[in-house]
Order: sequence, then C-alpha cells, then structure tokens
Amino acid sequence: MLVISEAKNLGPVSGPNRQRDLCTFCTISLDQEEVFRTKVFDKSVSPFYGEDFYFEIPRPFLCLSFYVYAKSVFQRDLPVGKVSIRKDDLCKYSGKEHWLSLQPVDPNSEVQGKVHLEMRLNEVITENGPAGQHLLVRIIECQGLPLISGQNCDPYATVSLVGPARSDQKKTKVKKKTSNPHFEETFFFEVTRSSSYSRKSNFQVEEEDIEKLEIKVDLWNNANLAQDVFLGETRVPVKVLRNDHIHKAWYLLQPKGNGSKSKSDDLGSLRLKLTYIEDTVLPSACYTPLCNLLLKSPDVKPISASAAHILGDICRERYEVVLPMVRLLLHHNRFVPFVSAVAALELDNTQEANTIFRGNSLATRCIDDMMKIVGKNYLTVTLKPVIDEICESYKTCEIDPIKLKEGDNVEVNKENLQGYVQKVFSSITQSSSSCPPLMCDVFRSLRHLACKRFSADPHVQYSAVSSFVFLRFFAVAVLSPHSFQLRSHHPEPEISRTLTLISKTIQTLGSWGSLSKKLSSFKETYMYDFFKSFQEDKCIEKVKKFLDEISSNVSKESSGLEDAVVLKEGEVHKRGQGKKRLGKKNFKKRWLRVTNRELSYHKHKGKEAICTINVKDIQAVEKLDESAFNRKNMFQVVHSEKILYVQAGNCVEASEWLEVLGQVTRCNEGRLTTFHPSNYTGGAWQCCKSQSNNAPGCKPCTTIMLASLQLDIDCDRETERIFSLLSSNNTKLQDMEDACASMAVYQGPQREQEEYSKFTIQEPKETFQTLKQLRNIMEELQRQHNIRNDTTAQYGSLDNPIVGKTS
Repeated sequence: MLVISEAKNLGPVSGPNRQRDLCTFCTISLDQEEVFRTKVFDKSVSPFYGEDFYFEIPRPFLCLSFYVYAKSVFQRDLPVGKVSIRKDDLCKYSGKEHWLSLQPVDPNSEVQGKVHLEMRLNEVITENGPAGQHLLVRIIECQGLPLISGQNCDPYATVSLVGPARSDQKKTKVKKKTSNPHFEETFFFEVTRSSSYSRKSNFQVEEEDIEKLEIKVDLWNNANLAQDVFLGETRVPVKVLRNDHIHKAWYLLQPKGNGSKSKSDDLGSLRLKLTYIEDTVLPSACYTPLCNLLLKSPDVKPISASAAHILGDICRERYEVVLPMVRLLLHHNRFVPFVSAVAALELDNTQEANTIFRGNSLATRCIDDMMKIVGKNYLTVTLKPVIDEICESYKTCEIDPIKLKEGDNVEVNKENLQGYVQKVFSSITQSSSSCPPLMCDVFRSLRHLACKRFSADPHVQYSAVSSFVFLRFFAVAVLSPHSFQLRSHHPEPEISRTLTLISKTIQTLGSWGSLSKKLSSFKETYMYDFFKSFQEDKCIEKVKKFLDEISSNVSKESSGLEDAVVLKEGEVHKRGQGKKRLGKKNFKKRWLRVTNRELSYHKHKGKEAICTINVKDIQAVEKLDESAFNRKNMFQVVHSEKILYVQAGNCVEASEWLEVLGQVTRCNEGRLTTFHPSNYTGGAWQCCKSQSNNAPGCKPCTTIMLASLQLDIDCDRETERIFSLLSSNNTKLQDMEDACASMAVYQGPQREQEEYSKFTIQEPKETFQTLKQLRNIMEELQRQHNIRNDTTAQYGSLDNPIVGKTS
C-alpha cells in the first residue's frame, strides 16, 4: 500500500510565472514503467495529494519511484523531481511516514535492465613471435530494458575500449520492438602491441596499460529521426581478465555519472507512507502441515484452542494478520463454520443485546475482510452507478449552517442531499438478489446465534446483521469509494463532504432501533432535523425486508434484468481483428469498457461502441507472450468469433484487466481448458508450431477455483504470510505456552493473572497441544527457508547481476 500525502516547497520549474501558477501531479513507477498517477493539484508549491494506492506487484523490479510533474497545457509535462527507492531498501521505509527530498530528473539517470557479456583476452602469435593481445567482447543479450512512450524500444549497443589516449567504439545492429534483445555479436579490439617483433623473449603485458583500460557498453534506443535515447551503461575494467582470461557474466545497467548535479534541497520534498511486504514462497508440500492445522480450526473444541484463533489472539494489534487467514479459509470453504464458532464465543461474553459486534474483535475483523473480498462485485453493481452520479454532477449538498458558502440555499441543498440519500438507500434495499450467497450464509448464522443468545429481544436478529452490512460495508464504501475501487481517485473536498453526509444518514437508516435512539445518535442539530424527514417513507419496513432477504430462508426476488454496471474502463492499444478481407491488423488506441453484461471498445470515451462482445460468449481471458507482437503487458480475450488482442498501459493495469474479465466470465459454460500463449501467423501458431488455426491450445487455462465466489487465491502465498506473522510474534507464542502450562499445573481457584488476560484460554491443555504443533511446524518451515537462503544466486548470474562501474 502506498500513501502519497503531500509535497512542499516545490520548484524551481522553468518558464514564466511557473512558480506562482504551478499545477502538479505525482506518478508512481516500477523501474521506468508508470503504474499510477494522482489527480492534478492546482496552483500550489505545497500541494496536498492525499491519495492511497494498494496493488500487487505483478513482475520483478529494481526500483520504486515517485515523480512530481508540473502540468503543461501546450507542451510536455515538466518533471519537478523524483524520489527513488531501491527494492532492497523498501523495508527500511515500510510502515512509517517519511519526508523525502526530491532529486533531479536527469534523462541519463533514468535506466533499467541487465546486459549479458562475454569477454576474452587473447594473445596474438605470429611467425615472428608474440605480436600483442586482442580483446574479444561478445554482446549476448539484454533483459528488462525500459518501455519508450509505452512501447517496446528499438535497442542497439555500442562497445568501446576506453583508455587515457584511446576510445575505440563499435556498434551492434538495431533490434526492433523488444525489451529483451538477443544481439549475439562479437567485437575485437587491439589491447597491446609488442615493442619488438624480433625479440625472442616472451611477451609481457605492461601492468600500467591494463590498469587504465576498460570496456564500456552503452545501450541506446534508436529513435530514427529524433535523438537516440540513452538506456544505460556498464563499465568493466580490462584488468579483471588478467587472472580469468574468459569472463562471462550479467551486468546491471547503470546511469551516466555526468548528469545534472542540482541541489535536491531546491526541488522540495514529498511525504510518503508505504507498506511493502515480500514473502519467499516455498514448494507447496512445505506448507501442507500448517495449512491442514489451520483448516482443522472450525472443528476444534473450544474454538479458542484452534490454530486460527491463536493466530488472531497473539496478533490482535495487527489488522493485516486476519486477511491471509480469511482468504485461506474461503478457498477451502471453511470460513462459515469458523466465523460462526468465533462469533458464538464473542456472544457468550457479551452482556447486552445492544452492544453485540461493536468492538474490533476477531469475529468482526474476519467478517469485515470477507465482505471486502466476496462483496467487491456486489458493491460495484449496487453503488457504483449512484456514486458516479454524485461525483460527476457536482450538486451542492451542505446543510451545516456554519459551513454554508455565500449564496448557498440550504433548502435546495437539503433537497439535493435527500435525493442522493434516497437513491443510495433504494439501491441498497433493492439489492438482495445480488448479495453473494456466502455473505447470506454468514448473516444467517449471525442472526441465528444472536437470537439464541438474547432470545427475549425481538430486534437482535436484525441488529446482528445490520451492524455489518450497513455500518461496516455500505456506509464505509459510500464514505470512501476509492478504497473499494468504486472510483479511481479520491473525490474532491466538496464531493467528499456530500458522501460523508450520505454515509452518516445511511448508517442511521440501516441501524436497528427505536426512532428516539436513532435521532439521539446525531450530535448535530442539522442532521437531527434532516433525518426526521425520512421517517414518513417507512424506511424501517424496507430495511427489515432487506435484512430478512439476505439473512434468512426468505426467497430473494430479482428486480428483473440487471442494469449494465461498468466494472472497469480505460485506454488500451487493441490489435485489429481483421474482420475485413483487406483490413489492416495494426494496433490502435481504443477505449475498452467491461460491464457485467458486455465487453466493448470505442474510438474514444463516450463514443458509440465499435465492437461489442457478450461476456457470456467469452471462452478465455489469458496473458499473451511478449514475443507474439514484441509488446509488453498484453492479454487476449478468446470469444466465439475472433481473438481480441489487447495491450494495457502498464503491468498493474494488465493484471487488473485480467482479474476483472476473469471474474465476470468465470461461470461461463463454454470456457476453454487450454489456450495458445502466442499468436497465429505465417500459417502456424508461434507457441506450438501447430499449422491448424483451429488447433486446441497448448497450455492449460488459468485454474478456475470457487466459481460461486469468483476468487483466485494462492494458498501457498497466504500460508507463507501466516508463517511470517507467527514468526514475528514468536515471543507471544512462548508467553501463551507458559500461561497454558501454568494454568494446567495450578489446581487452586482460578485467578485473574496479568499474563492470562492477554489471551483467550478456555482449555489450557488443548491450547498447549495446538501451540506445540504450531511450533514444530514453524521450526520445519524455518529450516526449509534456511536451506533456500544458503543457495543464493551466484554473483554475475541473471538473478544476481554485477553492479558495474559508472562514469
């Protein structure tokens, strides 16, 4: 997760009045690939961006960078400065806020990638004796060169032998449209020459010459008519070949050392908060014991002695601990029995019906995370259309007399707000047919448990459910649509205020209780007066009906044909499908749009669709090999007519498109089991060389798991994350073991000791046994990690390239 909070004292930026009229935005890049950008902040040298981004990193990278740009209307946006953090240093910054100074953006320093070299020092022998030494330099290949303007580059390399009085340069051929070029070119250089060919003594290389010579390899992008773009360099001293006459290794490309040296203090600073988690995932068999122990948790009596409950108990201060456990239980269909047992334990310790599920307990945290995972599409279908309308219509809704602006009409504002609240409330209360079955199962269980615990209270069956679905799900999503992927950016301050007022009202309308209790929940008089206007509409009956439908066996009536809801849209490059006999199959910019009903592409946003594909006709959505069209971040949509080839703007966008399209098509009856990871050209599939255009795929399609939940979960990764969390809380595990041992041995009256109160221990012997199992499993997993860490990649290999000398 990344939070870009604000910048301060930005500048200087060239141009008249640039400092005074500075409009800036910030971008996030993996190496040189932009993956996100903030909104533009107008006319301030100390802008407050206030945006957060959560994303999985779908590929290897070396550096995470943040660029601040000054927005320009008539020319290219001007870079103000950047903050770059190497991957190895991310853990130093993780979890805390930092003010980081902006550094200058120098084109010669914007590099990435690796180059594979082979160098050899050969002695030349003639009939007259040693004639000198020649240097052989073989450029084998490069990997991970940057994209240029979003496309693969046209790279070439120059190889130079550089010394105090010489600079011999040679050049490779240009490789077209690739970030991983294979050059396989060899160059020869004369290093030394014998001073006397007639001398019969053995030739000796002068040490001072070798010390001063170095091999310099530069990578460039061939820009044809424009100036070639520098991609990186590496320098290798020739002296490394004195003891090793053949040297073959990977080198990390470096920036030029002669870039601009302007003071970073003059450029301002950026306040960032990032949370970076990296786990080394072992083979699946290593995780089987821990996974099985966690999955047995719902069957353990009492539930507090289970491994999953112990995990939540020792890490109760860390919110992120619940998510991998929830995902693992969801994947194996064990979530409902586990959360039911945990909720029952919490209810046993709850004394009053009106306080159920109010705290930040293990049960509430599990259900919160479950709703965010399982209910993502439900939120989109239910709230996104009305949230989009609110954010794009800009109607004023302020009803607080203190915050009213000059010229505002409070009655008009109240009417606007009332209209929005009615739309949001109606969207929610009419959405029961879209509520995911698993959420309904959880709500049904909560309702049953609450009735059993407080049988004398007729309202508790509703408050148990409304405390989650209204207070912790819909109201929170309305308040912060960006956090639930309902909007791409945080809303403007005025819109954010409108959403806050709507969220407060929805919370109160959805809460279960008497009218007097609901009105007393408002501290503000203006909200008290505003809420009273909703009682005439019989909101309580609508809420009751909605809660009945999502938490009992009452049949859920569909409102008919669902409206099309936009799940994702954005600009892509699409390859022509060749529908016309003479039509060109080139790449063009198009606006791609996917709803719950259809996939379409348009010439521009808002224009009529050029092509529409029913999502039910989509047979597969898979990644495409870069070699197919020499383009990165490509995926294919296989449907009944043609294959649609699409290039996303960056690796994160490509991953999001695959996820959304995969979710919306996962239950399709005609889905393929295999696909071709490359294209059909020259009369054959380039991946398997099959000559039939209709040949079945040569690679299995992405595994379809939990179709009803529409989830893809990597269980090994989730279990590794749990292991890491347990390991970081090893001291608390030991404390819990000691507490169990003490309670089991002590036979006197139960005493409330401080170390016992930290944990939930109902049966010390059962809990102790689970703890011992956990410890044994953790020791074995740590041993496997130690074995893996001992086999580090050799220095100079592809995975551990040499950091060469810079100029």
